[in-house]
Amino acid sequence: MAGIRMENKIYEVGMYCRLSKDDGTDNESASIATQKSILTDYVKKQGWHLAKTYVDDGYSGTNFQRPSFQNMIKDIESGLINCVITKDLSRLGRNYLDCGLYLEVFFPEHNVRYIAVNDGVDTLNKSAMDITPFRNILNEMYSADVSVKIKSAYRARFQQGKFMGTTAPYGYVKDPADHNHLLIDDKVAHVVREIFDLALAGNGIAKIRKHINKQHILRPAAYAAEQGATGYERYFEENEENRYIWSENSVRGILRSPIYAGNLAGYKRIAANMKSKKRPSKLPEEWEVIPDTHEGIVTQEEFDTVQQLITSRRLPENKGGFENIFAGVIKCADCGYAMRAMSANRRKRPDIIDCVQYSCNNYGRYGNIMCTAHSIEARDLFNAVLTDINRFADMAVNDEKAVRAIEKRLTETDQSKAKALEKEQRKLNKRLAELDRLFSSLYEDKVMERITERNFEMMSGKYQKEQLEIEARLKEVTETLSDSYEKTQGVRDFLSLIRNYQGIKELDATIINALIDKILVSEREKLTDGMVRQEIKIYYKFIGFVGELHITPTKRWTALKPKNCTVCGVEYVPRSGISKYCPACAKKIQREKSNESKRRSRERNRQACIELSAKNDRLIWSREPVGRSVREIKIRRWTLFAM
Repeated sequence: MAGIRMENKIYEVGMYCRLSKDDGTDNESASIATQKSILTDYVKKQGWHLAKTYVDDGYSGTNFQRPSFQNMIKDIESGLINCVITKDLSRLGRNYLDCGLYLEVFFPEHNVRYIAVNDGVDTLNKSAMDITPFRNILNEMYSADVSVKIKSAYRARFQQGKFMGTTAPYGYVKDPADHNHLLIDDKVAHVVREIFDLALAGNGIAKIRKHINKQHILRPAAYAAEQGATGYERYFEENEENRYIWSENSVRGILRSPIYAGNLAGYKRIAANMKSKKRPSKLPEEWEVIPDTHEGIVTQEEFDTVQQLITSRRLPENKGGFENIFAGVIKCADCGYAMRAMSANRRKRPDIIDCVQYSCNNYGRYGNIMCTAHSIEARDLFNAVLTDINRFADMAVNDEKAVRAIEKRLTETDQSKAKALEKEQRKLNKRLAELDRLFSSLYEDKVMERITERNFEMMSGKYQKEQLEIEARLKEVTETLSDSYEKTQGVRDFLSLIRNYQGIKELDATIINALIDKILVSEREKLTDGMVRQEIKIYYKFIGFVGELHITPTKRWTALKPKNCTVCGVEYVPRSGISKYCPACAKKIQREKSNESKRRSRERNRQACIELSAKNDRLIWSREPVGRSVREIKIRRWTLFAM
């Protein structure tokens, strides 16, 4: 075996070189070629045998899961090498805990000598090893400093609205003139638009996925691969048909991404620190969003509506085929829980909407200890909402006076309050300017020694406290004024929107989601005159609650039109869609059917007794012992039959 003996040991050397982007590829002293040259010369001078060279080019020193480094560890464990050399300690790694583990535990346990040429580190030199832990800490501090600087640079560019991703999201391409800006990809933008339209129409993610898959459209990963992006082909190697199979996560990712409303979203997953490789996902409401950075495929209003529909855990259609257009919108007025559509006492009606009622989900789960039913017929709710929408639409188109009255009623309080706040805002700004002048004058008095240091500290502390209080109040006033202005504009936006729905005859989920934020249903109440009424509150987009509706709940048995009895011909109101008889005839026919049923039952029992008697008779005659009289046999047979 080649090599020299030192302290009765022969060294088979493993030469390790590493370079990461953070180390700077323009630095010749840190390049892979330079490291190899330095280490090769060192090995030759020592007269040792170079067993193998390990190179990790482009890998961070904070992570020890590097391919060549792990190969070197395997070779050490198999006994191929017994000495490791690097240019300096930072080439081995920049995590002081892991570096210490290898230097003080792993290498000694495997009788491996480690040398960092430029740093003078040698595991055989105990005095030099005493300072090695501090070198490791300094190396890690360097990586931490670089990490902070890189993150700061990325955040600054993100705050400027620059897209920092490697590839553009589905539906967009990078601007050839500015790779940090996104342009709409006309080839697939219509797919994104269709996905949002389906969601706005009340379709769930699973249903949207099935619809897209039927159209045989390339999934986002396959489309990216087709456009030249790398790293996606592994998904389609075994089955080419996978290129056209969308997953629910793909659809959900598009519907959740603010990118499609023209906003830049980032910091969705953040590592706890430089050493941790785990990047836990954040909720969409916790993402950092920079608005209006590029052209959106959908409007902000459409995107916000879709988010509301997704988070409401909607069930747009029940098992009976009822299309629940109010799913995610209708709530209990008392407990705030969603109201679920359910069968109303299994009634049979020609129209399925007449078979359904809404009831509080909290009551359905826990009973009246948590809430009450708040039941409302689906037909009553449908008619009430349709009437109210038509009322506002007609008003917006034809009754300018009523429109101004609504505007005044909704904004009068806000406008009067806004005037007082604007006055207060001017007063606060004036006082802030005065405080700035006082601070300047106070500092000048201190410099000129007109006041003592003690008086300066006392007065400046007083002014500073007042300044902080004014700034806090000014921020609160500004936010309140902004909300007031938005509400005034919201009235105009609502009236402009609802004009488009004048004269509608039917409702669907798209209309409900475009116009209404939520509907609150109260419990039924019985009035003094014996009548029953129910209150409904509709909260419209932009303006919120305008005025409650009071309806008279439909009696379940009056939901069908009168019909004639098939027996006596008398007109009556049926209680189900399959009813054929008036109440009097129904009782008579029911009684006749009951008597006939009883007669058939008695006849079956009598026939069964006869058959059983004949069977017992045969058994007795065949089993009676010889020597008994006929009278004894008959008595015995009758006893058995009676039992």
